[in-house]
Amino acid sequence: MKRLVFIVMLSLIGAWIVRSFFFETVSVASGSMEPTLFVGTHYLVNRFLYLIRKPERGDIIVFTSPVDHKTGYIKRVIAIGGDTVELRDKQVILNGKALEEPFTVHRRANERLIGDTFGPLRVPEDHVFVLGDNRDESDDSSVWKDSSTKEPIRFVPDHDIKGRLIRYP
Repeated sequence: MKRLVFIVMLSLIGAWIVRSFFFETVSVASGSMEPTLFVGTHYLVNRFLYLIRKPERGDIIVFTSPVDHKTGYIKRVIAIGGDTVELRDKQVILNGKALEEPFTVHRRANERLIGDTFGPLRVPEDHVFVLGDNRDESDDSSVWKDSSTKEPIRFVPDHDIKGRLIRYP
């Protein structure tokens, strides 16, 4: 009996360590990343990767909202610390060049929406600029505002990033 209790406890501790420091699962809750990620689909999050390197452009990350510091999001990293980012009529301009984004959709392409044009802005070190692939339906760096001051919140601090999404097509 002692041996069984020991094995169960060891298994629970091992599972806690893996989930806390290496991997966790998430479910896509909104269509903001369609057509790349679909609502209701489950993915793994590599929590360990960003302990050894910083996020890179194009990574799909899981992070805590810089607006309310509670809500979890899944978005694509568009720009990293030191980059200059701008949106001109829905087109991302990264470091002075139009960004080719074959994964992006604009379901309201003929409408002018808040966040379709702004910048240029320099991304602070240890921060990232993120957008959803379904740009016109995404709550992201292009539209976030501080609830009390109404000032734009454009960047996600690295310390709010939980990890990189893995096992996506």
